[in-house]
Formats: sequence, C-alpha cells, structure tokens
Amino acid sequence: MTEIERKFLVKSKAYKEESFKATRITQGFLNTDKNRTIRVRIKEDKGYLTVKGKSTSNGLSRFEWEKEISKIDAESLLQLCEKGIIDKIRYHVRADNHIFEVDEFLAENEGLIIAEVELNSEDEVFEKPTWLAKEVTGDIKYYNSQLSKQPYKFWKL
Repeated sequence: MTEIERKFLVKSKAYKEESFKATRITQGFLNTDKNRTIRVRIKEDKGYLTVKGKSTSNGLSRFEWEKEISKIDAESLLQLCEKGIIDKIRYHVRADNHIFEVDEFLAENEGLIIAEVELNSEDEVFEKPTWLAKEVTGDIKYYNSQLSKQPYKFWKL
C-alpha cells in the first residue's frame, strides 16, 4: 500500500496524440491535514474513497489506501468536502514499460498540466517522454489537496 511516484510539469500537448484513454475526474477532500488526506473521487460511473499518508522527505513515497464506492455515495460525500473541488481530464500514455497519467486541470486550475508515473522502487529507471518538463515531485503546491485550496489561477507566475 505504498505509492511511489514522480511528478512532472508538461510542456506541450503532444501527450494527447499518444494517449490511449482519457477520463474526466471530479474530486474533493474530506480532510487535507499534512499527515493524512482523505479524498473522494468520481471517475466515470464509479466512486472512490482514498486515504493518503504523509510523504517521505523526498516526496517520492507515501501510504495510500483506496476503496471503490458507488457513484451515488461519492456524490453525497462530495457535499461534505472542504472548499475547492478539483476537476480534470486524465490522459493515459504508455512510455516503454510505464503508464504516465497526465492530468489536464480545468476550472480554477485551468492551464496546469501535470504528469505522474508510478514506480516499483524509488530508484527505478524509466523512459521520459519528450513532452515532460520540470520535475515537481515533493513540491506540495502541486498536490491536488493543495490545488483545491490554492488554485493555479491565483498563483503569481
């Protein structure tokens, strides 16, 4: 139940041409404590409840537990979430032996595009697509729980 992932900004829309699947995701947070977050997500016709622990100091690993719930339950739980709902389209892109999940944010986070790749170990080697830009692994302002509180449109760039 340990999640190991790396996050990157994206510098072009080339990932869309390489994508084999795109899914609309709506999510909110029941809790955004720095030691644990509790997320409610709707993806297609399913709901999910996810608990994430505090990240390691390098931001690469953290505890993650996820349970599928009904879409109706997820819709009800979204009503209890803290202010700031995340709306995004997730594109799945295969790069060698890995799948990158590229999140194109909408609404208050429009303009932000982040790619994530899950790994089996912190030092696992992976192929980096040409559309990847700066690595932002461990930078909490790019965590969805923080984007719900401090949306991208309010950042001073």
